[in-house]
Amino acid sequence: MSIKPKTIFLDMDGTILSSQNKVSVQTKETIDALRAQGIKVFIATGRAYDEIEAMLPEGFKVDGFITSNGMAGYVDDTPVFEHSLSLGLVEYVIAQARNHEIYYEVFPYGAPRITLKQDQEYVLKEVSEPKPDGVEENEWLSRKKAVNEEIAFREGLEGKGFSKFYFFARTQEKIQKWGDVLQEMKKDTDFTLSKSSNHNLELMVADVNKASGIREMLEHFGLKNEDTLAIGDSDNDLQMFDFVTHSVAMHNAKDHIKDVVDEVTTLSCDENGVSDYLARFIEKTVSHS
Repeated sequence: MSIKPKTIFLDMDGTILSSQNKVSVQTKETIDALRAQGIKVFIATGRAYDEIEAMLPEGFKVDGFITSNGMAGYVDDTPVFEHSLSLGLVEYVIAQARNHEIYYEVFPYGAPRITLKQDQEYVLKEVSEPKPDGVEENEWLSRKKAVNEEIAFREGLEGKGFSKFYFFARTQEKIQKWGDVLQEMKKDTDFTLSKSSNHNLELMVADVNKASGIREMLEHFGLKNEDTLAIGDSDNDLQMFDFVTHSVAMHNAKDHIKDVVDEVTTLSCDENGVSDYLARFIEKTVSHS
């Protein structure tokens, strides 16, 4: 299936981010070239908006950001849509996470992510060295940076609204058991669950995901869902893949992700796989002497 995309949506972790959580200058330049010829490019990530800037090369520009797995969208630093978890749900989930000693971060809009001080001891223990063998390097680096620099350990919750929860566990068994607990909770209060690795889970408002975020962003720009292309690598990209016209998995994606897409990149996230793939859509100018 061939496509000449009008609109492109790019995941971050495992896609435009290397395993060291950086976007390359080459990727920036490829995006610049695509946008210069009128193709709109958006980021569609599970990360919160305030996490992103530190990972980008200087001068990095896109047409908009869909963040927190579709919970919010931004254009030129301005929110164009935001969904929020209720305070009651946030408090209840934290209490349950404490009962099971589950590492959590809750993300208020416009403020640092929060873990309550009473949970700090077991949360820090969950990310103590050495790195468990099954945890990917980029996720481990993110968690270490979070507890050392980014989490505000507070006595209580602060913020006008909350975009998502992020949960992490050293073992797959522990996060799977926590997932079972959350599924039971969903029987009383509906919400969306997503994951980007075998060691994490994220919780958002019901019926919100990357696909719903893309839909809202397209509506904001007055665009139709035609000739749209998305590149990603994880389970939290599956709804996005279903929604767009053409879906592309990274070379480094798991097999069950590659099995459901239209195409797979030749190179991995550590080999500038997105830039290599998207270069085919850059129109070549021919000079005449």
